[in-house]
Amino acid sequence: MAADARFEDGGDKPLNLGALDAEDLQIVSSLAQDAIFPASEMQWRASERRFALLLNRFRWEDALAAERRGRAAERVQSLLVVDQVLSVASQGVERGDADTILSLLSVSFEPGEDGAGQVILTLAGDGAIRLSVEALEVTLKDVTRPYLAPSGQVPQHQD
Repeated sequence: MAADARFEDGGDKPLNLGALDAEDLQIVSSLAQDAIFPASEMQWRASERRFALLLNRFRWEDALAAERRGRAAERVQSLLVVDQVLSVASQGVERGDADTILSLLSVSFEPGEDGAGQVILTLAGDGAIRLSVEALEVTLKDVTRPYLAPSGQVPQHQD
């Protein structure tokens, strides 16, 4: 009988995850939480119906193991891509300003009719990006090797 995969089996392998339903999206959201990115790293290609962010993602999947081994916290550059995007709206976000650094708190889905709905990217400081989608199709893919988090710290949240 084959054994189930363990969390530790992932090691330092890059993530490449997809979400086609709200349950899958919760996993992507938890791994993308506390990612930071310049506002200039958002791109919507209307003709391709694709919205993408280049994130500096905190490696939550490795945080406990790193702490146990006495390693510093790490980040990795990742692409968060939402396909089937019909329109994009934002609140509290200055798009295209390379000096504006945004922090991603969560990614959620508000279903509509026939599989359509809204993907909501909630940002720190009351910012949000709403993506109207024909269907839920999100990917999170690491595109660089991990690097030491500049702060050396695990992100903290106030209750």
